[in-house]
Amino acid sequence: MIRFKKIASLIIGIILCPTLWAQNFPVDTSFTLRSAYKKEIKYRPYIKPVYPAIPKSIEAFKDIVYVSYGERELHIDIYREKDGGNNKPAVVFIHGGGWSSGNKTMEAPLAIYLAQKGYLTATVEYRLSPEAKYPAGVIDVKTAIRWLRKNSEKYGIDTSRIAVSGTSSGAQMASLIATTGHTDMHVDQNHYPAYSNKIQALINIDGVLAFLHPLSSEGLDKPGKPSAATRWFGSNKSESKPLWEEASALNHVDANTPPTLFINSQHPRFHAGRDDMIEIMDSLNIYSEVHEIPDTPHPFWLFEPWFEQTAKWAENFLINQFESEKK
Repeated sequence: MIRFKKIASLIIGIILCPTLWAQNFPVDTSFTLRSAYKKEIKYRPYIKPVYPAIPKSIEAFKDIVYVSYGERELHIDIYREKDGGNNKPAVVFIHGGGWSSGNKTMEAPLAIYLAQKGYLTATVEYRLSPEAKYPAGVIDVKTAIRWLRKNSEKYGIDTSRIAVSGTSSGAQMASLIATTGHTDMHVDQNHYPAYSNKIQALINIDGVLAFLHPLSSEGLDKPGKPSAATRWFGSNKSESKPLWEEASALNHVDANTPPTLFINSQHPRFHAGRDDMIEIMDSLNIYSEVHEIPDTPHPFWLFEPWFEQTAKWAENFLINQFESEKK
C-alpha cells in the first residue's frame, strides 16, 4: 500500500509538472496537493483543494529553462494577462515541502489569481535536498530573479517592482532571499551577473524566520530519521550551527529589508522569529503586516475556505506597496 501511494503521488506530480518525465535526479514526492488533502480531510471534512485552472484571460509560458548546470535544467512558469500591457510588477513564487518535496505547480493557483489582477507572476523550480544541499536552492531562486530582470523587456516586467512570495519552507527561502537580495550572498556569478537580486516586497506564508529559536521545531531529529532541515543542511544544528544561523532571515534584517506581509496558521512553530523581525523592522520604520488565521492546518493556502482570503491579503499588500508606481 505504501509503495502504491508513492507511485500514485509521482504520477500526479508528472501530470502537473511534465518536466519530471525527464528527470535524472532524486525526487521526493511525499508532499503534493493530494497528500496534503488526504491528511487534512480527516480533521476538516469541509475543506476543498484549489487546483491551478488557467482562465482564458491569462497566457502561460510553461517550463522555460532559466539556468542549466551541465545537463540539469531548471524551469520557470510565467503567467500574465493577455494583451495586458507592459511594465508590470512581478511576483516570484517559491513552493514549500520541507526543502525536499513539492514542485512549482503547487504555487500556480495563487500565481494565476494575482496574474488576473495585473501582475506578472512566476513559479520557480529549484534544487531540493535529495539532489543538492543548502544553499543550492537559494542560489537557484536568486538566479531566477536575475533571469527575470534580464528578460524584462520580453515579458513586460517593471524591474523596480519585484516581490517574492513563499509558502512554508519556500517562505523561509523567500525571506532569506529578500533580506539578502542587496548582497552577494549565495549568488551564482556565472549566470546573469549584471542583474540584481534585490526584492521590493516580501510575502511570507507560514515560514520560519529563525531556525535556532525558542518557537522553532526545526532540527528535531529522531533516531534514524533526520529532520527536514537537517537533510537540507546536510548536518544537524549542533554540528553546523553557523550554517543554520546564516540561513535564518532574522539575522539579516537591516535597512534594506523590504516591506513584508506575514500570513500565518495557528501554529507558532511555523513563524518562529516573526515577532523579532517585526520589532527590528519597526525600529527601522519598515512596513510589516500580519494576518494569523485561527484553527488552520499548516498548508492552509492549498485549500478553501482559506485560499481566497490568503490571495486577497496578498493582492491588497501588493497594491499598497506598488500603488504609487501603478498610478
